[in-house]
Amino acid sequence: MENSPHILVIGSANMDMVIQTSHFPSPGETIIGGDFSLIPGGKGANQAVAASRLGGKVCFISQLGKDLFGNNNLDNFKKEGIDTSQIKQNDEQPSGVALITVNQEGENTIIVAPGANHFLSKEDLLKAESKFAEAEILLMQLEIPLETVLAGKKLAKKFDKKVILNPAPASDLGEEFYKGLYLITPNETEAELLSGIKVIDEKSAHAAASELASKGVENVIITLGASGAYVFSEGFKGIIPTEKVKAIDTTAAGDTFNGALAVSLAKGKNLKSAVVFALRAATLSVQKLGAQSSIPTLEELS
Repeated sequence: MENSPHILVIGSANMDMVIQTSHFPSPGETIIGGDFSLIPGGKGANQAVAASRLGGKVCFISQLGKDLFGNNNLDNFKKEGIDTSQIKQNDEQPSGVALITVNQEGENTIIVAPGANHFLSKEDLLKAESKFAEAEILLMQLEIPLETVLAGKKLAKKFDKKVILNPAPASDLGEEFYKGLYLITPNETEAELLSGIKVIDEKSAHAAASELASKGVENVIITLGASGAYVFSEGFKGIIPTEKVKAIDTTAAGDTFNGALAVSLAKGKNLKSAVVFALRAATLSVQKLGAQSSIPTLEELS
């Protein structure tokens, strides 16, 4: 791993409680589900694990509770080879949890209780300045306070580092979030919320990406699920398709994509090549159940 690119991930860590079900219940309805699993998750943690498994040297900045879930997550990160020196365990807040139901088509619904994730602060980032200096790329999402995300972006700028923002879960962002971003990676729903343009085909994807670029983002990638991804960059504009497979669980597909993308870009690949690599990783992930349990290794992609 000595020649591996340094990736700094800032974000959430949860314990996912997953139930498989034939269909999603209607309000007031009780249904009998299938298998139940406890699987480490959280968008930040998933992306950190993905980047580490796919060839990156990863440092993760996050906040956990000092509880069973927090201890389990911390042990798991260490097993994945992730630098945990900047993960804080909060004495007063529980670890984040997510309640996830997965139907027969592999689609999911998710409710997150942020817990300690909601207390990750600017001060936590300032203590990790040396990690910003080491990193090739900073990768963030929106399951932590927005002011912390903004502080991360500003620190990255101080050290002249590229920032990838995966704007999930969807949130209304002010202008200061966009300016100077190297890359933003919304899915179709998030792209519509951020741009005001509903993404239904290549033309609308182009319009939505163009609108986001006009806010000051250098590059835009809109993930399109089974259809691949729309890339908006100086060198290439268009849809990059992905292999058609039967999805078992799409829970961590976007996180796998973003982790893989960060590693590939940090290795110096161009955006189009990085997206091809990231789509291959995401396609493998949807063929397994769970979040981190579904993320492939570099060996599986070779």
